[in-house]
Amino acid sequence: MKTPHWFLKRTIVSYLLWPLSGLYLLGSNIVFSFRKLHEYKSHRPIICFGNILSGGVGKTPIVRTVAKFFDAPVVMRGYKKSESTDGIGDEAKMLSNDNILVHVGNRKCNLILLNKQKSNTPIIMDDGFQNSSIKKDISVLVFDEGIGFGNGFLLPAGPMREKKSAILRADAIILIKRKNMARDFSLPTNIPVFNARNREICPFDKKTRVVAFAGIGYPDKFFNNIPCNVIDTVAFPDHYQYTDTDIKKLIKRAESNKAKLLTTEKDWVRLPIWAQQEIAFSALDTEIDGKFFNWLKERLHDYDNKQG
Repeated sequence: MKTPHWFLKRTIVSYLLWPLSGLYLLGSNIVFSFRKLHEYKSHRPIICFGNILSGGVGKTPIVRTVAKFFDAPVVMRGYKKSESTDGIGDEAKMLSNDNILVHVGNRKCNLILLNKQKSNTPIIMDDGFQNSSIKKDISVLVFDEGIGFGNGFLLPAGPMREKKSAILRADAIILIKRKNMARDFSLPTNIPVFNARNREICPFDKKTRVVAFAGIGYPDKFFNNIPCNVIDTVAFPDHYQYTDTDIKKLIKRAESNKAKLLTTEKDWVRLPIWAQQEIAFSALDTEIDGKFFNWLKERLHDYDNKQG
């Protein structure tokens, strides 16, 4: 579904839904407490990258950068599996295309299998900050400076999965920098914060007319940051499964504007092969502050010492 417009700004709809947020919080706390009773402890260190907002903050590119740095496997749920993504989901397919070993499905089962390997390489968990059934050795939350806490309300009145106080469970924060910071957005001062920057790489020159489309959490982040001559944009729901009809309409729209089609890498992997040959994607270059990797290596060193 498309990210509700009230997730970023408090409206009458968000206030009407606010009472339901209390029920959501109660249910979440019950599930969190129950899962905690069956917590699994991995022999290999687990680095969890999560968020307290419902999608769209740019966590997977961070996971990709860290996994490649350590040559580490990634465990993830694999959302919206389809034939075009080889049955593993768009985010998993995106990581797999970068030669990262991705294990999709039940995280606990995959961790058990990975722990049977003779390896001390850390395991990266994509999402799962709210999953208390798995013991994380290092938890890192990802925030987008332009989104912040959204409207600050819990689901379904806002994008928050948990209260802001849940940040205190994290060991560190990665903040994706933007030109403009969201209002009323501040992070705890007692948790290390490391900056990251994303740069869209347009495959066309600046004169080429482009029709951009995206089915991600916050498509405007993509549309507003492409260094291309964007003359038209089309937004789809997050993780949208494109049909042949959708694609043919997009191609016709681009042709009528004498333009090229451009999308995100995450959308591109969801396209059928014939459409991938017709449509280009904007590669995303993610750069994380080097101090983060120094901090992470120190934490892993401490973990090894504790393990003896």
